[in-house]
Amino acid sequence: MVSMLPENLFETLAVFLTCAGIIGFSGTRLAAVADQLADRAGLGEALMGGVLLGAVTSISGSVLSVSAAWNGAPDLALSNAFGGMAAQMAFLAVADMVLRKVNLEHAAASLENILQCALLVLVLSIVMMASYSPDWTFWGVHPGTPIVIGVYLYGVHLINRFKGRPMWRPVRTSDTVTDEPEEGSGRLNLSHLWARFAFHALLLGLSGWVLEGTASRLIEITAMEAVVVGALMTSVATSLPELVTSIAAVRRGALTLAVSGIIGGNAYDALFAAFSDIAYREGSIYHKLDDRLSFWITVNLAMGGLLAMGLLARERQGVANIGFESVGILVLYGLGVLILFV
Repeated sequence: MVSMLPENLFETLAVFLTCAGIIGFSGTRLAAVADQLADRAGLGEALMGGVLLGAVTSISGSVLSVSAAWNGAPDLALSNAFGGMAAQMAFLAVADMVLRKVNLEHAAASLENILQCALLVLVLSIVMMASYSPDWTFWGVHPGTPIVIGVYLYGVHLINRFKGRPMWRPVRTSDTVTDEPEEGSGRLNLSHLWARFAFHALLLGLSGWVLEGTASRLIEITAMEAVVVGALMTSVATSLPELVTSIAAVRRGALTLAVSGIIGGNAYDALFAAFSDIAYREGSIYHKLDDRLSFWITVNLAMGGLLAMGLLARERQGVANIGFESVGILVLYGLGVLILFV
Protein backbone atom coordinates (compact mmCIF):
# COMPACT_ATOMS: atom_id res chain seq x y z
CA MET A 1 0.00 0.00 0.00
CA VAL A 2 2.74 2.45 0.98
CA SER A 3 4.66 1.87 -2.26
CA MET A 4 1.61 3.07 -4.23
CA LEU A 5 1.59 6.44 -2.45
CA PRO A 6 3.39 9.68 -3.41
CA GLU A 7 7.01 9.99 -2.35
CA ASN A 8 7.14 13.61 -1.12
CA LEU A 9 5.48 15.30 1.83
CA PHE A 10 3.36 17.77 -0.18
CA GLU A 11 1.74 15.10 -2.36
CA THR A 12 1.21 12.81 0.64
CA LEU A 13 -0.54 15.61 2.55
CA ALA A 14 -2.66 16.31 -0.55
CA VAL A 15 -3.83 12.67 -0.60
CA PHE A 16 -4.50 12.83 3.15
CA LEU A 17 -6.62 15.99 2.80
CA THR A 18 -8.47 14.58 -0.22
CA CYS A 19 -9.45 11.50 1.77
CA ALA A 20 -10.54 13.70 4.67
CA GLY A 21 -12.64 15.76 2.26
CA ILE A 22 -14.36 12.67 0.85
CA ILE A 23 -15.06 11.44 4.38
CA GLY A 24 -16.55 14.81 5.31
CA PHE A 25 -18.69 14.89 2.14
CA SER A 26 -20.13 11.43 2.69
CA GLY A 27 -20.75 12.21 6.35
CA THR A 28 -22.84 15.24 5.40
CA ARG A 29 -24.99 13.19 3.05
CA LEU A 30 -25.39 10.38 5.59
CA ALA A 31 -27.11 12.62 8.17
CA ALA A 32 -30.06 13.31 5.87
CA VAL A 33 -30.27 9.72 4.61
CA ALA A 34 -30.11 8.32 8.17
CA ASP A 35 -32.85 10.66 9.40
CA GLN A 36 -35.09 9.64 6.48
CA LEU A 37 -34.34 5.94 7.01
CA ALA A 38 -35.14 6.25 10.72
CA ASP A 39 -38.57 7.61 9.80
CA ARG A 40 -39.29 5.41 6.78
CA ALA A 41 -38.10 2.11 8.28
CA GLY A 42 -39.53 2.87 11.73
CA LEU A 43 -36.17 2.38 13.45
CA GLY A 44 -36.23 5.60 15.49
CA GLU A 45 -33.48 8.22 15.62
CA ALA A 46 -31.77 6.81 18.72
CA LEU A 47 -31.41 3.29 17.33
CA MET A 48 -30.57 4.52 13.83
CA GLY A 49 -27.97 6.96 15.12
CA GLY A 50 -26.53 4.75 17.83
CA VAL A 51 -26.17 1.56 15.82
CA LEU A 52 -26.37 2.00 12.04
CA LEU A 53 -25.20 5.60 11.64
CA GLY A 54 -22.64 5.18 14.42
CA ALA A 55 -21.20 2.08 12.75
CA VAL A 56 -21.23 3.48 9.20
CA THR A 57 -19.64 6.82 10.07
CA SER A 58 -16.95 4.78 11.82
CA ILE A 59 -16.16 2.65 8.77
CA SER A 60 -13.21 4.77 7.64
CA GLY A 61 -11.70 4.64 11.12
CA SER A 62 -12.24 0.92 11.57
CA VAL A 63 -10.75 0.14 8.14
CA LEU A 64 -7.74 2.31 8.99
CA SER A 65 -7.18 0.65 12.38
CA VAL A 66 -7.59 -2.90 11.06
CA SER A 67 -5.32 -2.18 8.09
CA ALA A 68 -2.68 -0.68 10.38
CA ALA A 69 -2.85 -3.69 12.71
CA TRP A 70 -2.58 -6.10 9.78
CA ASN A 71 0.50 -4.20 8.57
CA GLY A 72 2.13 -4.49 12.01
CA ALA A 73 1.49 -0.92 13.24
CA PRO A 74 -0.41 -1.40 16.55
CA ASP A 75 0.36 2.13 17.82
CA LEU A 76 -1.33 3.69 14.79
CA ALA A 77 -4.28 1.28 15.01
CA LEU A 78 -4.97 1.93 18.71
CA SER A 79 -4.23 5.66 18.77
CA ASN A 80 -6.56 6.15 15.80
CA ALA A 81 -9.30 4.30 17.68
CA PHE A 82 -9.05 6.02 21.06
CA GLY A 83 -8.09 9.41 19.66
CA GLY A 84 -11.09 9.25 17.33
CA MET A 85 -13.45 8.50 20.21
CA ALA A 86 -12.21 11.52 22.14
CA ALA A 87 -12.40 13.75 19.05
CA GLN A 88 -15.99 12.69 18.44
CA MET A 89 -16.95 13.60 22.01
CA ALA A 90 -15.36 17.01 21.46
CA PHE A 91 -17.40 17.31 18.26
CA LEU A 92 -20.54 16.74 20.31
CA ALA A 93 -19.63 19.84 22.31
CA VAL A 94 -19.32 21.70 18.99
CA ALA A 95 -22.81 20.50 18.02
CA ASP A 96 -24.00 21.75 21.42
CA MET A 97 -22.69 25.20 20.48
CA VAL A 98 -24.63 25.10 17.21
CA LEU A 99 -27.90 24.62 19.11
CA ARG A 100 -28.24 28.10 20.61
CA LYS A 101 -31.65 27.83 22.26
CA VAL A 102 -30.89 25.21 24.90
CA ASN A 103 -28.28 22.66 25.96
CA LEU A 104 -28.26 19.78 23.44
CA GLU A 105 -28.19 17.11 26.16
CA HIS A 106 -31.32 18.62 27.70
CA ALA A 107 -33.26 18.65 24.45
CA ALA A 108 -32.13 15.18 23.30
CA ALA A 109 -32.45 13.25 26.57
CA SER A 110 -33.58 9.67 25.96
CA LEU A 111 -33.22 6.28 27.57
CA GLU A 112 -31.38 4.94 24.52
CA ASN A 113 -28.69 7.64 24.71
CA ILE A 114 -28.09 6.99 28.41
CA LEU A 115 -27.86 3.23 27.79
CA GLN A 116 -25.35 3.88 25.00
CA CYS A 117 -23.21 5.91 27.42
CA ALA A 118 -23.25 3.00 29.86
CA LEU A 119 -22.36 0.57 27.06
CA LEU A 120 -19.45 2.79 26.00
CA VAL A 121 -18.03 2.88 29.53
CA LEU A 122 -18.49 -0.89 29.94
CA VAL A 123 -16.79 -1.86 26.67
CA LEU A 124 -13.85 0.50 27.28
CA SER A 125 -13.44 -0.92 30.78
CA ILE A 126 -13.16 -4.43 29.33
CA VAL A 127 -10.50 -3.21 26.90
CA MET A 128 -8.52 -1.80 29.84
CA MET A 129 -8.91 -5.07 31.77
CA ALA A 130 -7.68 -7.00 28.73
CA SER A 131 -4.52 -4.87 28.64
CA TYR A 132 -3.73 -5.83 32.25
CA SER A 133 -4.63 -9.51 31.86
CA PRO A 134 -2.11 -12.25 30.98
CA ASP A 135 -0.80 -12.03 27.42
CA TRP A 136 -2.65 -15.14 26.25
CA THR A 137 -3.88 -15.66 22.71
CA PHE A 138 -5.77 -18.39 20.88
CA TRP A 139 -5.02 -18.49 17.13
CA GLY A 140 -3.49 -15.05 17.65
CA VAL A 141 -6.60 -13.55 19.28
CA HIS A 142 -6.79 -12.46 22.93
CA PRO A 143 -9.76 -13.86 24.96
CA GLY A 144 -10.87 -10.30 25.65
CA THR A 145 -11.74 -9.77 21.97
CA PRO A 146 -14.83 -12.05 21.78
CA ILE A 147 -15.92 -10.68 25.17
CA VAL A 148 -15.74 -7.08 23.91
CA ILE A 149 -17.71 -7.97 20.76
CA GLY A 150 -20.26 -10.04 22.70
CA VAL A 151 -20.86 -7.35 25.32
CA TYR A 152 -21.33 -4.73 22.59
CA LEU A 153 -23.86 -6.89 20.71
CA TYR A 154 -25.78 -7.65 23.92
CA GLY A 155 -25.81 -3.96 24.77
CA VAL A 156 -27.28 -3.12 21.36
CA HIS A 157 -29.88 -5.84 21.93
CA LEU A 158 -30.86 -4.27 25.25
CA ILE A 159 -31.15 -0.80 23.72
CA ASN A 160 -33.41 -2.17 20.99
CA ARG A 161 -35.40 -4.25 23.48
CA PHE A 162 -36.26 -1.33 25.75
CA LYS A 163 -36.97 1.11 22.93
CA GLY A 164 -40.68 0.24 22.85
CA ARG A 165 -41.23 -0.31 26.59
CA PRO A 166 -38.75 1.74 28.62
CA MET A 167 -38.62 1.48 32.42
CA TRP A 168 -37.47 5.10 32.62
CA ARG A 169 -38.49 8.20 30.68
CA PRO A 170 -37.13 11.79 30.69
CA VAL A 171 -39.53 14.44 31.89
CA ARG A 172 -40.92 16.39 28.93
CA THR A 173 -40.16 20.11 29.03
CA SER A 174 -40.86 22.92 26.59
CA ASP A 175 -37.33 22.44 25.20
CA THR A 176 -37.47 18.66 24.80
CA VAL A 177 -37.34 17.62 21.15
CA THR A 178 -38.99 14.25 20.60
CA ASP A 179 -38.30 11.86 17.76
CA GLU A 180 -41.19 12.47 15.35
CA PRO A 181 -41.27 11.25 11.72
CA GLU A 182 -41.01 13.99 9.11
CA GLU A 183 -44.13 14.75 7.09
CA GLY A 184 -44.09 12.76 3.87
CA SER A 185 -41.45 10.28 5.08
CA GLY A 186 -43.80 7.39 4.35
CA ARG A 187 -43.62 8.16 0.63
CA LEU A 188 -39.83 7.82 0.44
CA ASN A 189 -38.42 4.88 -1.51
CA LEU A 190 -36.85 2.58 1.09
CA SER A 191 -34.64 0.69 -1.39
CA HIS A 192 -33.31 3.96 -2.79
CA LEU A 193 -32.49 5.22 0.71
CA TRP A 194 -30.62 2.02 1.60
CA ALA A 195 -28.69 2.22 -1.69
CA ARG A 196 -27.59 5.80 -0.94
CA PHE A 197 -26.65 4.76 2.58
CA ALA A 198 -24.53 1.85 1.25
CA PHE A 199 -22.86 4.05 -1.39
CA HIS A 200 -21.61 6.57 1.18
CA ALA A 201 -20.56 3.72 3.49
CA LEU A 202 -18.41 2.33 0.65
CA LEU A 203 -16.81 5.74 0.07
CA LEU A 204 -15.95 5.96 3.76
CA GLY A 205 -14.39 2.49 3.76
CA LEU A 206 -12.23 3.14 0.69
CA SER A 207 -11.11 6.50 2.10
CA GLY A 208 -10.09 4.87 5.38
CA TRP A 209 -8.04 2.23 3.52
CA VAL A 210 -6.15 4.87 1.51
CA LEU A 211 -5.76 7.03 4.62
CA GLU A 212 -3.95 4.25 6.50
CA GLY A 213 -1.27 4.01 3.83
CA THR A 214 -1.01 7.79 3.70
CA ALA A 215 -0.60 8.00 7.47
CA SER A 216 2.13 5.36 7.40
CA ARG A 217 3.87 7.35 4.69
CA LEU A 218 3.62 10.55 6.76
CA ILE A 219 5.18 8.76 9.72
CA GLU A 220 8.01 7.59 7.49
CA ILE A 221 8.61 11.01 5.89
CA THR A 222 8.26 13.22 8.98
CA ALA A 223 9.54 10.78 11.64
CA MET A 224 6.52 11.70 13.78
CA GLU A 225 5.41 9.16 16.36
CA ALA A 226 2.62 6.84 15.24
CA VAL A 227 0.72 7.61 18.45
CA VAL A 228 0.69 11.34 17.63
CA VAL A 229 -0.31 10.81 13.98
CA GLY A 230 -3.07 8.39 15.01
CA ALA A 231 -4.45 10.37 17.95
CA LEU A 232 -4.37 13.82 16.35
CA MET A 233 -4.45 13.40 12.57
CA THR A 234 -6.08 10.20 11.32
CA SER A 235 -8.50 10.11 14.27
CA VAL A 236 -9.77 13.61 13.49
CA ALA A 237 -9.92 12.93 9.73
CA THR A 238 -11.84 9.66 10.15
CA SER A 239 -14.12 11.30 12.74
CA LEU A 240 -15.24 14.06 10.38
CA PRO A 241 -18.47 12.16 9.52
CA GLU A 242 -19.50 12.36 13.18
CA LEU A 243 -18.85 16.11 13.21
CA VAL A 244 -20.74 16.91 10.03
CA THR A 245 -23.59 14.48 10.68
CA SER A 246 -24.10 15.83 14.20
CA ILE A 247 -24.15 19.47 13.08
CA ALA A 248 -26.36 18.60 10.09
CA ALA A 249 -28.71 16.63 12.36
CA VAL A 250 -28.95 19.55 14.82
CA ARG A 251 -29.83 21.91 11.97
CA ARG A 252 -32.48 19.44 10.75
CA GLY A 253 -33.93 19.31 14.26
CA ALA A 254 -32.99 15.62 14.63
CA LEU A 255 -31.37 16.18 18.05
CA THR A 256 -31.66 12.59 19.28
CA LEU A 257 -29.92 11.44 16.09
CA ALA A 258 -27.12 13.99 16.66
CA VAL A 259 -26.36 12.75 20.18
CA SER A 260 -26.90 9.03 19.55
CA GLY A 261 -24.72 9.13 16.44
CA ILE A 262 -21.76 10.27 18.56
CA ILE A 263 -22.36 8.02 21.59
CA GLY A 264 -23.29 4.98 19.54
CA GLY A 265 -20.37 5.62 17.20
CA ASN A 266 -18.02 5.72 20.17
CA ALA A 267 -19.41 2.48 21.58
CA TYR A 268 -18.84 0.93 18.16
CA ASP A 269 -15.37 2.51 17.94
CA ALA A 270 -14.38 0.61 21.07
CA LEU A 271 -14.63 -2.46 18.83
CA PHE A 272 -11.72 -1.10 16.78
CA ALA A 273 -9.40 -2.59 19.37
CA ALA A 274 -11.13 -5.97 19.07
CA PHE A 275 -11.08 -5.94 15.26
CA SER A 276 -7.44 -4.80 15.32
CA ASP A 277 -6.55 -7.64 17.70
CA ILE A 278 -7.95 -10.13 15.20
CA ALA A 279 -5.97 -8.50 12.37
CA TYR A 280 -2.74 -8.18 14.39
CA ARG A 281 -0.73 -11.36 13.95
CA GLU A 282 2.05 -10.76 16.47
CA GLY A 283 0.15 -11.47 19.69
CA SER A 284 -2.32 -9.53 21.79
CA ILE A 285 -2.72 -5.94 20.58
CA TYR A 286 -4.06 -4.94 24.00
CA HIS A 287 -0.58 -5.46 25.41
CA LYS A 288 0.81 -2.91 22.95
CA LEU A 289 -0.95 -0.11 24.85
CA ASP A 290 1.60 2.32 26.26
CA ASP A 291 0.91 4.78 29.10
CA ARG A 292 -0.27 7.53 26.75
CA LEU A 293 -2.79 5.29 25.03
CA SER A 294 -4.01 4.00 28.39
CA PHE A 295 -4.47 7.63 29.42
CA TRP A 296 -6.57 8.24 26.31
CA ILE A 297 -8.81 5.33 27.28
CA THR A 298 -9.33 6.86 30.72
CA VAL A 299 -10.08 10.21 29.06
CA ASN A 300 -12.80 8.51 27.02
CA LEU A 301 -14.16 6.82 30.15
CA ALA A 302 -14.35 10.18 31.90
CA MET A 303 -16.03 11.75 28.87
CA GLY A 304 -18.62 8.96 28.78
CA GLY A 305 -19.36 9.44 32.48
CA LEU A 306 -19.66 13.21 32.07
CA LEU A 307 -22.03 12.84 29.13
CA ALA A 308 -24.23 10.41 31.06
CA MET A 309 -24.37 12.93 33.93
CA GLY A 310 -25.33 15.65 31.47
CA LEU A 311 -28.11 13.53 29.97
CA LEU A 312 -29.47 12.82 33.45
CA ALA A 313 -29.03 16.31 34.94
CA ARG A 314 -30.46 17.99 31.80
CA GLU A 315 -29.06 21.46 32.42
CA ARG A 316 -30.91 23.95 30.21
CA GLN A 317 -28.12 26.55 29.94
CA GLY A 318 -24.49 26.70 30.97
CA VAL A 319 -21.14 28.35 30.36
CA ALA A 320 -20.98 29.78 26.80
CA ASN A 321 -24.52 28.46 26.32
CA ILE A 322 -23.39 24.83 26.51
CA GLY A 323 -23.79 22.32 29.32
CA PHE A 324 -21.24 21.53 32.02
CA GLU A 325 -20.65 18.16 30.34
CA SER A 326 -19.63 19.83 27.06
CA VAL A 327 -17.22 22.15 28.89
CA GLY A 328 -15.74 19.19 30.76
CA ILE A 329 -15.38 17.15 27.57
CA LEU A 330 -13.46 19.95 25.84
CA VAL A 331 -11.16 20.32 28.85
CA LEU A 332 -10.51 16.56 28.91
CA TYR A 333 -9.74 16.51 25.18
CA GLY A 334 -7.24 19.35 25.61
CA LEU A 335 -5.65 17.43 28.49
CA GLY A 336 -5.34 14.32 26.33
CA VAL A 337 -3.61 16.29 23.56
CA LEU A 338 -1.22 17.81 26.11
CA ILE A 339 -0.25 14.40 27.49
CA LEU A 340 0.81 13.25 24.00
CA PHE A 341 3.68 15.75 24.05
CA VAL A 342 4.78 15.33 27.67
